Amino acid sequence: MPRSRKKYSEMTADELARATSEFNREFAFNKGRPLTARERRLHARARKRGRPRVGLGAEKIRVSVERGLLAKSDAFAREHGMTRSEMIARGLAAVMVASGES
Repeated sequence: MPRSRKKYSEMTADELARATSEFNREFAFNKGRPLTARERRLHARARKRGRPRVGLGAEKIRVSVERGLLAKSDAFAREHGMTRSEMIARGLAAVMVASGES
């Protein structure tokens, strides 16, 4: 039965009982269907936890950065399609390359 467009708080007791009757069935989940191939891929991808491993993996660190510089760097990263973490990693690598270390 299609749900009425009335808000639950505006319904009479009978209207509310009819509108919510589908939730009285014990096995309401039986209305499901098998996942499509695309949905299975999305589900498998969503179940993976954590960040993707790059190199030896990632380590969280806590650093202090002047707020103005952080705001500018976040805007720069966004404009160039990268994350803050990626920008910091690239910056660290660039400093080491510039100094002859890598």
